[in-house]
Amino acid sequence: MPLLGFGIKIMSECSVKQLVELIERLPADKEAPVGTQGYNRYRTQKAHWLGWLDSKSTTGTYQRQDAPERGAKYVYNHIMEPKMLLWLISALGLQSELVEHAREDAKNKKSMAGSCAAIRRVVPWQTLEKTLLGLE
Repeated sequence: MPLLGFGIKIMSECSVKQLVELIERLPADKEAPVGTQGYNRYRTQKAHWLGWLDSKSTTGTYQRQDAPERGAKYVYNHIMEPKMLLWLISALGLQSELVEHAREDAKNKKSMAGSCAAIRRVVPWQTLEKTLLGLE
């Protein structure tokens, strides 16, 4: 079974629990000042991810429901907050040019969903998964 660079064993489909374990090991981003638009009761995108992935957390706009049959790929493909996706791909150490390309493509979209779709076109789950598996 392959190991992530962070010492996490992973099967062909990364679970939400494995994604949480990975995110816990990533460096936090710079804290946003209290009251920053787009932030609820968290101050970093790392905290946003961890709070959102914890179905018992009350830090988000709404309570996420557990869905054991849905893995990390589903989560990545359904996030509708561009800041979360950009932080994750950056914190994972993807090439800075790729991260910047994703950031630029997301800028001119009219909605958060459009921005997230643009990011995922530049960094699809398969690219992220290869990074997680250490294949790149």
